[in-house]
Amino acid sequence: MLITRSPLRISLGGGGTDLASYYGEHGGFLVAGAINKYIYITLHETFVEELIIKYSKLERVARAAEIEHPIIREAFALLHIDRTNLEMTSMADIPAGTGLGSSGSFTTALLKALHAWNRNFVHPHHLAEQACEIEIGRLREPIGKQDQFIAAYGGITAFTFHKDGRVEARKAALAEETVHDLEDNLLLFFTGYSRSASEILKDQKTRSEQADAAMIENLHRTKELGHRSLDCLERGDTPGFAALMHEHWLGKRARSAGMSNDRINEWYGLAMENGALGGKLIGAGGGGFLMFYAADRTRLRKAMRAAGLQEVRFQFDFEGTKILTMG
Repeated sequence: MLITRSPLRISLGGGGTDLASYYGEHGGFLVAGAINKYIYITLHETFVEELIIKYSKLERVARAAEIEHPIIREAFALLHIDRTNLEMTSMADIPAGTGLGSSGSFTTALLKALHAWNRNFVHPHHLAEQACEIEIGRLREPIGKQDQFIAAYGGITAFTFHKDGRVEARKAALAEETVHDLEDNLLLFFTGYSRSASEILKDQKTRSEQADAAMIENLHRTKELGHRSLDCLERGDTPGFAALMHEHWLGKRARSAGMSNDRINEWYGLAMENGALGGKLIGAGGGGFLMFYAADRTRLRKAMRAAGLQEVRFQFDFEGTKILTMG
């Protein structure tokens, strides 16, 4: 039995500039944090000459090329795995469609498991690049590279996306006190399942490729906010970071009509009236998690609970995609 896990993530600044439609012309930058909510992949050798694939569906196929799940099928193809006496299962702490980067986490966990099965060591950077090759290169999803890279690296990490496609990762230089401050005062509330990230990001991709002036200017500001957010965090200025979260929220909401809705806007306003200094919607939009930096955690939790929102408490993960057991 082989088990791997990959962390989900929260965006801390600059999200959206990791799409090739933007960084290919202007370069991108963002800061993200991996959290201790995970996707798990298990691989187990069987005595039956077929592949048994378990996720939200159950597949039993004679060969990898017949797998319906596109990411799993392409991962087997990318690594040239033709074994048929395998059983693969995926599990998650938080379900997909909630804005925490589950697709990228799933892909990195799966690739890590397949590499380990073949006794191959894979560097986090190479793991993330392979995950991007599957999701963006082979499956043509109109998504960015943030989820794959933060899942592979873990921690609170700054990523620079160069015009030629190279990605540069740098661990954010945060004091231990700042990390604890964020873990204490960043609160996540579930608003409901989001729309498909691909569906929402397709509009951004199209408008960026068409050099839509409003979209490009919005993403320029978002990138600047990413740099300013990292600066605040590295200086330990968490109230300043909270204010920038609010600027992020206003910019993200202006980017696309699908980013928010009346109920999310109402919940956001409620939070800002009840102890939040700033907040934003995590993920592509349309639902998922609202994240707030709280000056008064008790008051904010009480208000959100009264509004029917469930909180998910978290800490940061500093290990990234890893093997849990291999026997």
